[in-house]
Amino acid sequence: MSEQNNQPIFSLDKLYVKDVSLEVPNAPQIFLNREQPNIELNISFNTEKVEEGVYQTVLHAVVNAKIGEQQMFLIELDQAGIFQLKNIPADQMELIQNIECPNMIFPYLREAVTDLTTRAGFIPVILAPINFAYLYQQKQAQIQAQAQSTAPETIAIN
Repeated sequence: MSEQNNQPIFSLDKLYVKDVSLEVPNAPQIFLNREQPNIELNISFNTEKVEEGVYQTVLHAVVNAKIGEQQMFLIELDQAGIFQLKNIPADQMELIQNIECPNMIFPYLREAVTDLTTRAGFIPVILAPINFAYLYQQKQAQIQAQAQSTAPETIAIN
């Protein structure tokens, strides 16, 4: 019985929109402009412990669409998930929190952005998939490079 209690648990318990904002500051005139907008996307995320074995991951997206200098729309969205992470080996915990949790939440954030742009009267914005494993590897390489550049130099004296 105690062996079962030590089995790793990784599950998504709750998925929700934590915060959302949609602005269309230049409506209705912006709808008369037929030019293709420039769309910028910024995504970040963080995971925090809620209680023992329970974590919240929040994906924060900012979708900014402009035609020249004129704002078309601005969406800010926090898509969140509550995860059970119990009996996970320490070496796997960081990978799950930085890759698996955001991967599970992203499709819902993507759907919400598409829905918001459609409801605002624009052509749907469909976000391209994001490779969180690649982003994690890049972040780790950057941390390692910074650690090496700040390491004290040693000088050999003969």
